Amino acid sequence: MAQELAICTRGLTKQFERHIAVNNVDLEIQMGEVYGLIGPNGAGKTTLIRMLAMAEEPTTGEIYINGVRVAGYSDHFLSEDKSNSTLKRRLGYLPDDYPLYDELTVWDYLDYFARLYRLREPRRTQRLHEVLELIQLGNKRFSQISTLSRGMKQRLSLARTIIHEPILLLLDEPVSGLDPIARMQFREIIKALQEAGMTILISSHVLSDLAELCTSVGIMELGFLVESTSLQQLYQRLSRQQIFLSTLGNLEALVSEIKNHPFVEEWEVIRNKNSVRVNFTGSQADSAELLRSLVGSGIPLTDFHCTQEDLETIFLKLGHKQAS
Repeated sequence: MAQELAICTRGLTKQFERHIAVNNVDLEIQMGEVYGLIGPNGAGKTTLIRMLAMAEEPTTGEIYINGVRVAGYSDHFLSEDKSNSTLKRRLGYLPDDYPLYDELTVWDYLDYFARLYRLREPRRTQRLHEVLELIQLGNKRFSQISTLSRGMKQRLSLARTIIHEPILLLLDEPVSGLDPIARMQFREIIKALQEAGMTILISSHVLSDLAELCTSVGIMELGFLVESTSLQQLYQRLSRQQIFLSTLGNLEALVSEIKNHPFVEEWEVIRNKNSVRVNFTGSQADSAELLRSLVGSGIPLTDFHCTQEDLETIFLKLGHKQAS
């Protein structure tokens, strides 16, 4: 099974003195996925990513990257282990606090890392042009890094992470502190990398970004991986359907019509919008029947649309379950 996966861990645990940061995690990520890792601060996300990136040694457990087992201390983890060295060349790791060299130009910075990864000419120059085009910084290639905006610096950090064409990308809070436009630009780059066949694990507190990008998600709490599933299955299992209704008429008349409907679980009146939000357990056909019956009853509706609870709502709901 591990041979078919981009990432596979078995019983992965990391303990710092008395604190267990990552606790017996079995993680499976298919090749080509964008996997979102979410959880509160201190849940163990960064420690897990650092172990996958071979920047942190597990206390116990095993890691497989594309079916190849990552060697540990007992296997000379700190030596120039050929297996680990080969794997590292196939990884791209962007920590949340990676420093940039402000005195360098964009081109010199990327060229420096391309040389570290032993890219030879003419491929090295070709690759620099490719990543600069991808991150939309071609016009800034001769600018000093100190003159770049925060969003540009973060895109440059991503370019450094992918300069050697890794097949697996590990991103720890890459959009932290970015404004909405910079986040949108970063999302577009991630989508392009996925379309190119890269497997991507990304942790973030911006759940709306993950909901747009990810095929699967994992939720961590206190070191445990409490959920790991496709985004579609998570929505099907835990996201309630909601219907928003607005009326030109009397709100009480609208509530009177919907409150005894068999698929209306609960409702919330939003008076400043003359609207009602309903948690609805029925199918699309059932919601169409509700609409038909309201119109037939003479309710002057101005809005009737169905939606589902978003990833943030699901995460908060799961957090309450864990706490209780």
